[in-house]
Amino acid sequence: MSDGIVRGSDGIARCFWASSESYAAYHDDEWGQPTRDDRWIFEKLCLEGFQSGLSWLTILNKRENFRAAFANFEVERVARFTSRSVDKLVKDTGIVRHRGKIESTINNAKRARELQREFGSLAAFVWQFEPPANSRPKKLTRSTLNKLSKTPESAVLSKELKRRGWSFVGPTTTYAFMQAAGIVNDHLHGCAAQTRCSAARKKFKVPKPV
Repeated sequence: MSDGIVRGSDGIARCFWASSESYAAYHDDEWGQPTRDDRWIFEKLCLEGFQSGLSWLTILNKRENFRAAFANFEVERVARFTSRSVDKLVKDTGIVRHRGKIESTINNAKRARELQREFGSLAAFVWQFEPPANSRPKKLTRSTLNKLSKTPESAVLSKELKRRGWSFVGPTTTYAFMQAAGIVNDHLHGCAAQTRCSAARKKFKVPKPV
């Protein structure tokens, strides 16, 4: 098999990190698929912030709890959360009970709402940071991927979000978001999902600011 590729019991070739049933489903059906869904984009930016210091599997296993706690990550609804909402959420054992990250999610909802008003959608804003094709590795292997914890584009996205008042959006967090949202395709060479995501990207119309 290619570097970093494993073949599951179902015979499907996947990236090395798709090592559990929940990881495999996320890897196959979601990670790297280009999206213009603002609700999903906001959710992923927030959950990547919650992941800081933890494994993504921990967050993935709690995702339905997070959705229930944060009004399905609907920007308008989360933006209306109050200090009482925070007090309630820090007692919710189904999520990561980090007051700073909870307050950040509410703050970021307000900032996301501002971006939607300015650019027409959150998607139109984040897709501006897609890297040029010629800057990407010609063949992505596990060793190459390990060097891509952040990129110049993720650093610029992070800086711009912070300038606009977002928090818990460092360059590593924003790069993990870019990978998940299909702004970059970081499925490894030889992975079945790599081909699917490449095909989806060719058909995908990048949202433009209004």
